[in-house]
Amino acid sequence: MTVAKLSNGIRYSQRSQLRADRAVRCAPFRLRFYETIVTHSVPLNTIAGSAGIRAGFTRRAINDLRAENELLWLIQVGLLRREVDGQGLTDSFRITPLGRQLLDGWHNVGETALRASFLDRLYNALSRWVRLPF
Repeated sequence: MTVAKLSNGIRYSQRSQLRADRAVRCAPFRLRFYETIVTHSVPLNTIAGSAGIRAGFTRRAINDLRAENELLWLIQVGLLRREVDGQGLTDSFRITPLGRQLLDGWHNVGETALRASFLDRLYNALSRWVRLPF
């Protein structure tokens, strides 16, 4: 299995990178969302509903529950993390080093990099459903 090493020393297997890339392409979020969470934490209420469309984070309105489920899946595959403040966890999200690595690869391709094929959606759904520990 191939392993990629980031400049910060973190190593990710090719399998992890492919799963994360597929999860991003199947998520309802646009490239603007991922670019924003590199520099700012993004609260759930700016992602869900019509606020997500106005911010350019989603193509269509998604409810709070779906938005949170999608974000939690991206946390599980290693792309996002919950923001923490002095009181503990918040409802805001930030990108991880793995997410930053994937985002760097999308800059030249743009929004087309986030299009998922039927097989991508099928594999992603199976991964979410089975969720085997590795």
